[in-house]
Amino acid sequence: MLQDMPVSQSDETHAAAPVDITADSPEAHRARRELDPATMRARYRAKGLLEKDLADDPVEQFDRWFHHAAESGLHEPNAMVLSTADARGRPSSRTVLLKQYGTDGFVLFTNYGSRKGREIAENPYVSLLFPWHGIARQVIVTGRATPVGRAETIAYFRSRPHGSKLGCWASEQSSTVASREELDALYAELAARYPEGEDVPAPPQWGGYRVVHETVEFWQGRENRLHDRLRYRRTDTGWTVERLCP
Repeated sequence: MLQDMPVSQSDETHAAAPVDITADSPEAHRARRELDPATMRARYRAKGLLEKDLADDPVEQFDRWFHHAAESGLHEPNAMVLSTADARGRPSSRTVLLKQYGTDGFVLFTNYGSRKGREIAENPYVSLLFPWHGIARQVIVTGRATPVGRAETIAYFRSRPHGSKLGCWASEQSSTVASREELDALYAELAARYPEGEDVPAPPQWGGYRVVHETVEFWQGRENRLHDRLRYRRTDTGWTVERLCP
């Protein structure tokens, strides 16, 4: 599986000892000055992605790639960038965690009063990006986000670690807070009220969204920036697959 990883051009020669750019040294200062994003390039040598190799359904194809990402040792392969936009089209993005997926969509959980929750209430069309850089792959999902049922939210909430449950109550996500100390104090109050082993109820302002997919694009890095991009698009009769220029 390591054959799918992007290879830096510098990998072909003997690399010098790395410099800790956070240190306070002449070498670190010089390295920070020389850190130019325009010169950062990776050369991909991964196998391609062909139409004949795709599953009939995008979720089945996602399942194949998701398992590959997990087995390759990527950190949190269920991490995805959720992008939303308000009623005026002004976008925002953040990393969230995928918790369920199936033919009915991709599920995440959050505070409904957060910025993402407010924007979804105004404009339910969102995108999800799985940035699996370590294996030169990406998956991009677009669709409509709808709240999941309360029973589904409560069932998932009960499976969370005790501290994560308390954190849902302590944090009014995306709102301002005076200091870290205030946030920690709120958490400490909740920990005293609900000690380990005590049942913690799910907050009323917290729950899940299911993104019902309308398109799912699979991106595979290739040489010379001629990447493979195959996109499933929902139609009245099922799914059609389109190849996009890289």
